[in-house]
Amino acid sequence: MSGLTIATWNINSVRLRAPLVANFAEQADPDVICLQEIKCQEDQFPYKAFAQMGYPHVHVTGQKGMHGVATVSRLPMETLDGQEICSRLEARAQRVRVQGIEIQNYYIPAGGDEPDPEINPRFAHKLDFLEKLEAYFARRSREDPDIVAVGDFNIAPHENDVWSHKQLLKVVSHTPVETEGLERVRAAADFIDVARALAGEDEKIFTWWSYRNRDWRKSNRGRRLDHIWVTPPLRAAALSAGRSAFTVWDHTRDWEKPSDHAPVTLRLHL
Repeated sequence: MSGLTIATWNINSVRLRAPLVANFAEQADPDVICLQEIKCQEDQFPYKAFAQMGYPHVHVTGQKGMHGVATVSRLPMETLDGQEICSRLEARAQRVRVQGIEIQNYYIPAGGDEPDPEINPRFAHKLDFLEKLEAYFARRSREDPDIVAVGDFNIAPHENDVWSHKQLLKVVSHTPVETEGLERVRAAADFIDVARALAGEDEKIFTWWSYRNRDWRKSNRGRRLDHIWVTPPLRAAALSAGRSAFTVWDHTRDWEKPSDHAPVTLRLHL
């Protein structure tokens, strides 16, 4: 049985942290890496460094100084048309196809600090992005497609996706309006949230820890903001190997000048 390992990582500046990606790639051996918040334009991406890592196939959707997503692959990769989801036309989404699997890479808006769309345009933008994404997946679901959707969704939907469910209910990333909006997105194409499908409801799973925590491990005030979802045709491929197929590489948070996010991998058995 063949397999395909897909990684997602908000790298928080790909030019600054390309060496960390190289270290991770050597350890995790992913076939495809989906990066978010690359913070560069297409011509500024470190293509040579990724080729040296063994990823000659690269698709970059960049933006000057902020946002941006990129997908790199060891295997031949077909670039697909983008989705018209972001009303601000920011670099937040892209699609590719690898070994017949459509991989969608997202960097959903963070939403600012105040969870009120009436007074916070950034939060209103986040909710608008979710609505457009829901409509897009509702259309795509009619095709019964083989899709893996990954990225920094900037929402921790489950009560065990945050260090304190009660204390974060009014904090952006875990408010009911966001978690309910993300659930509508998931349900639009009947996606399987791989982490919860494999780990169950009771396990605490975090992928992000604030830079403000001096000892992030000791405080462990994390959130699961980085996700991997699969459509129903890929359920068996994603889940048949069990919990070991899904990994949060949290030790990368201990590396020098790390991203505040940890990479996440899924091994698909095809």
